[in-house]
Amino acid sequence: MTGPIIKVRNLHKWYSGVHALKGISLDIHPNEALGLVGDNGAGKSTLINILSGTQRPDEGEITYEGRQVHFRGPRDAMEAGIETIYQYNSMVPTMSIARNMFIGREPLKASVFGLGIMDQARMRADSVQAIADVDLHLRSPDALVGELSGGQRQGVAIARAMHFKSKVMILDEPTNHLAVKETQKVIGFVKSLKDLGITGVFVSHNMHHVFECCDRIVAMARGEIVLDRRVKDTSLEEILTVL
Repeated sequence: MTGPIIKVRNLHKWYSGVHALKGISLDIHPNEALGLVGDNGAGKSTLINILSGTQRPDEGEITYEGRQVHFRGPRDAMEAGIETIYQYNSMVPTMSIARNMFIGREPLKASVFGLGIMDQARMRADSVQAIADVDLHLRSPDALVGELSGGQRQGVAIARAMHFKSKVMILDEPTNHLAVKETQKVIGFVKSLKDLGITGVFVSHNMHHVFECCDRIVAMARGEIVLDRRVKDTSLEEILTVL
């Protein structure tokens, strides 16, 4: 694509009289790493929830890959190629890595009207390959997700998104509550997205992490975009003055 992969125009959202998004317009370009920053209540979560299909705007439009879209739910966004990884991701701790990799998208050996027997062998084999592709070293695809560290869980979520050929990956506070070594691993994941042709939206309170792995920074405050700059053209001090 030569134009934006996502175009947001005049997006508004209200919650019981609270104007959470006030006419947001934003272009997200193919193969860029976009950092989205702002304090609590700035509107970041509302914006990414709309892009991921978990909420719908009250006004405005979203264009994805050149066509206007109206996501009715997260599955619509996922099927279009937009994957969202939340800080408290949707994995089931009591399920294995392989089952979590394919949750909601399980391959079947055979099916009748969408019902059938899950292809466990394929899930295990594909999980091993997907995890290796993001340079994670886990002992077995049968290990329970609840036994993994926070950084490893984020790695599995990213591997899942990459396996299903996501075009846009939204990461919501992926470094929250992680140790330094695990944080650097996740930042490495974000940096690697560009080499894989994936557009990344990195939502974070930590400005240093955003400066480390993003090409461009969009700052939000009180439901509006207050700054949109290339990383090389701004500074931490400038961002802090507008928030």
